[in-house]
Amino acid sequence: MPDELYLQLRDFLDRLPGGCPATESGVELKLLRKLFSPEEAEMAMRLRLFPEPPSVIAGRCGLTESQAAERLEEMARKGLIFRVRRGDQVFYQAQQFIVGIYEFHLNQIDEEMSELMEEYLPYFRDTGARQFRVVPVGSAVDTTPAVASYDRIKELVKDQEIIAVAPCICRKEQGLLGKECAHTLETCVTFGVAAQYYIENGLGRIISVDEALDLLRKAEEEALVLQPTNAKEIINICICCGCCCGVLRVLKMQERPADYVQTSFQAKIDPRLCSGCGTCMERCQMESIQQLEESMRVEEGRCIGCGLCVSTCEQGAISLVPKTGVSSLPASYLNMLSMIASEQGKGFGKLNWMMKRTTMRRFFKVVPILYKTRLVKPVADQLAKRGWI
Repeated sequence: MPDELYLQLRDFLDRLPGGCPATESGVELKLLRKLFSPEEAEMAMRLRLFPEPPSVIAGRCGLTESQAAERLEEMARKGLIFRVRRGDQVFYQAQQFIVGIYEFHLNQIDEEMSELMEEYLPYFRDTGARQFRVVPVGSAVDTTPAVASYDRIKELVKDQEIIAVAPCICRKEQGLLGKECAHTLETCVTFGVAAQYYIENGLGRIISVDEALDLLRKAEEEALVLQPTNAKEIINICICCGCCCGVLRVLKMQERPADYVQTSFQAKIDPRLCSGCGTCMERCQMESIQQLEESMRVEEGRCIGCGLCVSTCEQGAISLVPKTGVSSLPASYLNMLSMIASEQGKGFGKLNWMMKRTTMRRFFKVVPILYKTRLVKPVADQLAKRGWI
């Protein structure tokens, strides 16, 4: 029965946009057994991608409202499901494995979990990378004309109301495996409802806009790649190094990393100005810069447009140029997930038409109002029956 239960949990998580793919080794089942008790696995599969109050979930689980509230809050504290508070109201929803459950185990990760994740990580090459995009570092933006507002990371940060910073779980994982790097550890930045979750769960601490901007400045000094949410409205920024970051390490394994990442730019080197000093090659996290006889050269298929090479070129030989064939950027995190689900033929993709018009801020402001009208539950029940949420 336990084996069957965790197979069901894996299949449930695999139906979410981020996926939880099956493997021949069964490493995903080992991870799920480590993270979920049988009772928690049962409860998790009763949840939906749509946030619901304990009173609604209780009826589906055969529990009293107080019993459901207690169990749901415990699971949220453990990082197994997502929680959103709006005033005195609290809502819970199912959470995908990556990006989500894994990252929410920042305080619980140990050597065993690190080893299991190392084995499982390559299976998220597509869905993992698709949840992030790469934007240029600040000084590279300053020298690049016609940069869209959603690629100006400083402006995106200044627009946030709640900001939290937490240690990078990728660096923590590599440290547990004896591969600790020298980069700053506290570089995982979240905003809005995600920041609220991190703060309440003791995963991160609240910071000001100025502190966040200073963190971006330090990241550029350390040659770290900026990877915000793959949407115009962001809920996080991962500040990443190629030696630890799961996404960058999987991308680096590919022959053409540029084909798997959303980015608006690619670097270009003018050989007439290049001195061949090699600084750009040292800073590149994708090994996309090659040494020629008298200058350096960018291999387009490997460049992810991070701008780290631009910011330290004393000769001004490197610039960012628009990347061709770039797909349109999702409006929000919800739109991004629905697009991924649509491409994979998953139920949540059926709601992509609506998610194109929905921001995270608006969505979580409206949800409490919808429950007060008592109209949302029958609609959500119908969507769930169709397998859309």
